[in-house]
Amino acid sequence: MTDHWHAPLRHIKGKELSGDTRQTTGMTRLEAVSGKTVGSEKVWMGQTHVAPATNSGDHHHGEAETAIYVVSGHPVFVFAEDGAEVRIETEPGDYIFVPPFVPHREENPGVEEAVVVIARSSQEGIVVNLPSLFAEGAAAGD
Repeated sequence: MTDHWHAPLRHIKGKELSGDTRQTTGMTRLEAVSGKTVGSEKVWMGQTHVAPATNSGDHHHGEAETAIYVVSGHPVFVFAEDGAEVRIETEPGDYIFVPPFVPHREENPGVEEAVVVIARSSQEGIVVNLPSLFAEGAAAGD
């Protein structure tokens, strides 16, 4: 039987984040809270850095719900709705919610790195990379 009243809190220092997670082109994911790092069972949390003038490529996060907080930069979140590309432009302080299995990509059209904090409803950082979701010419920069 687990003693929930006396389990220790865990402290993960920013300089100790792990890059040992599934990566997507154009992004660096750093794991902070996960089953691997602290033994969490229901949440994954970390940081993602998106390089300037790049995009993540199309992907989804499986069955996990994903919440995103924009720390710096102006990332753009792209998904398809009713066959059309939808672009959500963000700024520091904004939040984005990504439902399970929704294909999307993050773009950073700016000249500075974009940094976001991500929380997922799984203990691991699920990333399923996909082929392009949009017809030629619909991708950023076209």
